Amino acid sequence: MSGSNNPYNASFGGQMSGSASYGAAPVAPGGASPIKDTTTANFARDVIEESRNQPVLVDFWAPWCGPCKQLTPVLEKVVNEGKGRVKLVKMNIDDHPAIPGQLGIQSIPAVIAFVNGRPADGFMGAVPESQVRQFIDRLGGPADGAGDQAAEIEAILEEAAGLLAGGDVNGAAELFGAVLQADPENAKALAGMAECMIAAGQNQRAREALTDLPETLANDAGIQAVVKKLDQIEEARKLGDPMALEQELALNPDNHEQRVKLAKIRNVEGKRDEAAEHLLTIMRRDRAFDDDGARRQLLQFFEVWGPKDPATIAARRKLSSILFS
Repeated sequence: MSGSNNPYNASFGGQMSGSASYGAAPVAPGGASPIKDTTTANFARDVIEESRNQPVLVDFWAPWCGPCKQLTPVLEKVVNEGKGRVKLVKMNIDDHPAIPGQLGIQSIPAVIAFVNGRPADGFMGAVPESQVRQFIDRLGGPADGAGDQAAEIEAILEEAAGLLAGGDVNGAAELFGAVLQADPENAKALAGMAECMIAAGQNQRAREALTDLPETLANDAGIQAVVKKLDQIEEARKLGDPMALEQELALNPDNHEQRVKLAKIRNVEGKRDEAAEHLLTIMRRDRAFDDDGARRQLLQFFEVWGPKDPATIAARRKLSSILFS
């Protein structure tokens, strides 16, 4: 998507001048490589312990994964240019499935950043190089002479997200639009603008904005989450009257099929805690229902809500207590 066909140019003010640019610094000659492969047995040493010295990115990949083949060279390039600010550890999930399974990795490529022995941040999908640089800049600080505008863009995106969460859709759209003026392929801004459209009831416009994107953008986890959200909204509209579903459940609390429908409706209404609780209730009563379908549906909610959403965090805790009790 170029600036000339950016659909937000004429719609929002607050244009930013210039375009994001980033410096590059090669690894010092003779220095130890910041990139290595790891195994289940060595994960604690290579990742957990090492992350107490500097951030460690873990690239979960597999030989059959096409987007992985796109992302891994980008990760290696940016990490090598990063002057040791971060390290990159690669794990083949086919050979070593235990760790990604414990971390709840649902799709690949997935990159999880560990800091001080714990997961701190992450992303999924073959994101553009500019976003990889921004991600590493957030973790290890910008490289010398680079990252000033990237930091400015990141701050604007955070402010826009806060405005959207607070209900100021127009204010958020102006900021997301301003970022798109400077960086038309910024996935966070594209996803954020689409979220503004959804909040304004412009679902079709949101879907059109996320159609026919370059592959790296289409595979971005944030954009995929918005597309899934649109799918969930369309599905929920066909599931009936929530009041009628509530009445049916009052008469028959074990009507799990109706409870799933109600969970999907409450989800698109923004009642995330209530939606999650309905699915958790099914799991407590009958894990075998629909081949553990309630858990699978809850994981789909998590993909849209994001790992840092309070509803995701709360529901994951309850889910763990059910799974491991």
